[in-house]
Amino acid sequence: MSKKITIDPVTRVEGHGRVTIHLDDAGRVADTRFHIVEFRGFERFIQGHPYWEAPALVQRLCGICPVSHHLAAAKAVDRLEGLEPEDLSPAANLQRRLAHYGQMFQSHALHFFYLAAPDLLFGIDAPAAQRNVAALAMADQSLARKGILMRKFGQEIIRSVAGKRIHGMVAVPGGVFKPYDSTDRDYFLDGKAIPSIDTMIDWSLETLAMLKDYHQKHHAFLDSFAAYPSGHLGLVGSNGEMELYHGRIRGLDASGNQTLRDVPDDHYRRYFSEGVESWSYMKFPYLTHLGRENGWSRVGPLARVNVCDYIPTPLAEQERQEFKARSDGWPNHKTMHYHWARLIEILHSAEVIRDILHDPNLLSTDILRTGERRSEGIGVIEAPRGTLIHHYEANEKGMLTRCNLIVSTTHNNEPMNRAVREVAQQTLNLQPEITETMLNGIEVAIRAYDPCLSCATHAIGQMPLQVEIWNAEGQLVQEKIRD
Repeated sequence: MSKKITIDPVTRVEGHGRVTIHLDDAGRVADTRFHIVEFRGFERFIQGHPYWEAPALVQRLCGICPVSHHLAAAKAVDRLEGLEPEDLSPAANLQRRLAHYGQMFQSHALHFFYLAAPDLLFGIDAPAAQRNVAALAMADQSLARKGILMRKFGQEIIRSVAGKRIHGMVAVPGGVFKPYDSTDRDYFLDGKAIPSIDTMIDWSLETLAMLKDYHQKHHAFLDSFAAYPSGHLGLVGSNGEMELYHGRIRGLDASGNQTLRDVPDDHYRRYFSEGVESWSYMKFPYLTHLGRENGWSRVGPLARVNVCDYIPTPLAEQERQEFKARSDGWPNHKTMHYHWARLIEILHSAEVIRDILHDPNLLSTDILRTGERRSEGIGVIEAPRGTLIHHYEANEKGMLTRCNLIVSTTHNNEPMNRAVREVAQQTLNLQPEITETMLNGIEVAIRAYDPCLSCATHAIGQMPLQVEIWNAEGQLVQEKIRD
């Protein structure tokens, strides 16, 4: 008789989700589903607001990556103002980029050190009470200290531009809120009050070296766990380089063939459709010309390293080349390699931050430009978790009439469902027994994507977790509760 296993909630991710695993009569995995069970409604209640309020409003979507939503909305609002990204002043572009790369740096540090490192250090066989940042600090004080200070550094970069670490204001239509202060620049360069940006680069390299050593020792697990072929999607610059703030959209299929050939970001509607399922509030984006079955893609660090031709900072580019050598230059489809790619991006972000801090244009007072109003604006940015799209329409009075958001985790919805299926099939086929290792393994696969379902990552130790197996007659066969 068929059975269903439910994992509710999925822990150490931002937001609320649950997993159901459906078994056939022989006890094999027939289907899996990653359910997103919360509804936010931002696309509707932002309507009727003046368009210039959008960057301030939409950052409330998230307390982990508010800068990403703020800047994606700001880029869309610039276009409503009649301005393209290249029309902004150098100072405005540099300030926005500084905030953006500060966000990338702090968010990646948060995920790796606080959420992923406990899984790697202690293993998925370890009890849930051990796999947390507090236990990490007890086991490796130096690593934990670096993680805390690296995240603080990124948050301080954001504060210097936006006025505060969370939900500050960087952008206004056509530019930025205020000139950048030389005192803030010196604060990050001299290393007196906070470790300097040069120290951040050194620590990024050291963390990468640690993870590469871990890969050498555990490559059999990391190369096979939740590994499956997929498409990949991300922004690239005019020369095919990794571009996290503004670029064209490039897509690859599983064999490395281009499915999107560096198309302008504001043409996204020509290429993307969004599917829906009755069992989740999250949509399923896909490339229209490839269809729902074949057109889905991964986004985020792994995808960005796959789609770019090179990284335009020397240390990160050297690390990219070593990373690509592991897959002989082919697209890397190994889910657990997201962590490695994420650390390459931490290093790249630190290098970009250093370059911006040394750029004299950063301190210019030329921070605002104006254009001729339009009725539609689209902003696309690479958030820490992947490609983020904001699309607004406004009437002649400047009031928003339509909003469509495709957030990074939405792109990764189908990939996360595939990852759950891979792990379930590896661990449950022919032996459908609920174990702590099985529960942890499914969560580890989801957590590799750093999904931002909302913001619920602040638990230490065991989270309440209830797993049930029901038979086809609706009878409870087995139950396990962890609280």
